[in-house]
Amino acid sequence: MKTNVMVINEKDNVVVAAKNIAKGETVSLPGGETFPALADIPYGHKVACRDIADGQDIIKYGELIGRAKGLLKKGEWIHLHNLIIEE
Repeated sequence: MKTNVMVINEKDNVVVAAKNIAKGETVSLPGGETFPALADIPYGHKVACRDIADGQDIIKYGELIGRAKGLLKKGEWIHLHNLIIEE
């Protein structure tokens, strides 16, 4: 299956949608792992590539970009509604 997300850094727990991904569509990681999208994921937005516990760090570019607001499931759209950005 063709990859439809980009892995930016091996430490990341989110990947970036390389196209619009519809809810229920298969998310395909480089290396062959697949899982269903739990929501519509817009192009360029983040998708959880593993479960992320409430309050756990969200890592993109190998860096902390925020914390999970609630339990985030693999395949979930990660955006301002479920990401706490600390300043």
